[in-house]
Amino acid sequence: MRTAQLEQGYLAHPDSGVHPGVIVLHDVWGVSEHTRDLTRRLAAEGFSALALDLYRRKGAFEIRDPGAWMRGLSDPEALADIQEAIALVRAHPSARGRKLGVVGFCMGGMYALLAACACTGLSAAVPFYGILSHRHGILHAEGGLDPRKKPREPLEAARDLRCPLLAIFGDRDEFVPLADIRALELALARAAWPGEVLVYPGCGHAFLNDTRPQAYRPAEAREAWTRMLGFLREQLA
Repeated sequence: MRTAQLEQGYLAHPDSGVHPGVIVLHDVWGVSEHTRDLTRRLAAEGFSALALDLYRRKGAFEIRDPGAWMRGLSDPEALADIQEAIALVRAHPSARGRKLGVVGFCMGGMYALLAACACTGLSAAVPFYGILSHRHGILHAEGGLDPRKKPREPLEAARDLRCPLLAIFGDRDEFVPLADIRALELALARAAWPGEVLVYPGCGHAFLNDTRPQAYRPAEAREAWTRMLGFLREQLA
């Protein structure tokens, strides 16, 4: 396996050959060691994976309130970064000419869903426990959100899906209520591309994150990871 720290983020890919590409989108805390580990795990499974750093232009920063931080981020800027990352991976020797997907976690799951509905060049998307609503929860603001930064709720965007999607949640997610997940299922049923939603009983937010013992659910995490790999291999073949 080869790894490299690029200006855009952390790249991992097999030692030789040309492979399907995957953009990995981090959670609110940025490109952590957990994010890099997931990226290496994808490379070990035969993908050329780029953990895109959505914060790379921000310089030094400190996140004290994750909700306020996410509400202040510009979705159009994040999607522009993802579109640039798609072009970067597609041009890289490890993935040139192959199909490309996107995988994201929490905030990154939200952006994976939005990218699947707005970006070009994607053939698959897998959002893990992505935030879905502006109307309540961590993205809700009493005075409303800045429409320049948050022009479209993920649930609203879902009807414009541009590639096959596998969305993964736990049924005890404190940030993504079951009502939002059911609303996503309804929106995907009206989309032009197939969308599947998996809900794991007894799992809360970040159940795939093995660096958070209180959240991590090993058996369900292994099963969800396996389902993701199967989906990506099928769609990116």
